[in-house]
Amino acid sequence: MGAPVKTTREMLLEHLKQSGGNWISGAWLSRELGVSRAAVNKHVRHLQNVGYPIATSTRKGYLLGGPFDLVLPEEIRDGLRTRIFGAGDIVYLDVTDSTNLRAKDLAAGGASEGTIVIAEMQTAGRGRKGRGWFSPPRQGIYVSLILRPTMTPSEAPGITLMTGVAAAEALLSLTDLDVRIRWPNDLMVGGRKIAGILTEISTEMDRIDHVVVGLGVNVNNRHEDLHPQIRESATSVLIETGQALARAGLIRAILEHFETSYAVFSQKGFEPFRRRWKELSGIIGRCIVVEMISRTLAGEVLDIDPEGLLILRDDEGRKHRIVSGDVSDRSDAPKPGRRARRRS
Repeated sequence: MGAPVKTTREMLLEHLKQSGGNWISGAWLSRELGVSRAAVNKHVRHLQNVGYPIATSTRKGYLLGGPFDLVLPEEIRDGLRTRIFGAGDIVYLDVTDSTNLRAKDLAAGGASEGTIVIAEMQTAGRGRKGRGWFSPPRQGIYVSLILRPTMTPSEAPGITLMTGVAAAEALLSLTDLDVRIRWPNDLMVGGRKIAGILTEISTEMDRIDHVVVGLGVNVNNRHEDLHPQIRESATSVLIETGQALARAGLIRAILEHFETSYAVFSQKGFEPFRRRWKELSGIIGRCIVVEMISRTLAGEVLDIDPEGLLILRDDEGRKHRIVSGDVSDRSDAPKPGRRARRRS
């Protein structure tokens, strides 16, 4: 897929960004863009309406101020080094119920692989098991990607774990945070959640029609901005570093890491990511409790298998392959592999 042709509005914005904080006359922009001055002014008004701080003067022209932190398609594509994700359709929504729901509708309607849905705010952000994802405006990243992988449904669980590695690497490339992965779908910093992944799969018979990968990241949330119910269990880049992070830059990093990882995953599955995933998770050898829909298991984590399933040895020494569940530490667990002593 080649680079998309830039629109007049995108070229106008590019000129404003390259001006170095200097005024640019409307006459010069009109000549450079090959449109009338009235058209230039119309595009500028649109950019102002979506959040760009552009000053106007009848004598001087236009001046792009700052700082601004927008996740518009123009900002995401500015410097993006991908061929699929972000190079095609980017559906931007100021407010939506859930980016995953919108992406699923688009995928069902035939949207191509690489289509992205991103929102400034979600009113019904979703996590695993129907849980909500706190999605206040202009603080976090709420993005969903449409995939059309050629693999069997049994191979799909590895997509979530592969995404976790890609998102962790993106955060590590831009910050000094000690990012950790909590199986199967959370990114943690200091024991608190900073990001979550929701993967939803649509199948036809024994094949996958499409996959929607949703990612929510707490970026510039202050502690007091977090919902009271999650203030002790959640964190953000701003809370951890004391500095705001440009969200569009983080989205670009996520898309670039994801695209590279997805290309490998499509050819070789989860196996190439196992070692790095285990390094980032630190879960191997830990005693945990896994709460699943139908039962709860406790024991020692032995490994992650090549398909991304958790291998757990319970207190009776039995091994289990677990597809998904909620994990918590069990520091008081009996030593795995030995039968627990009966109490009389």
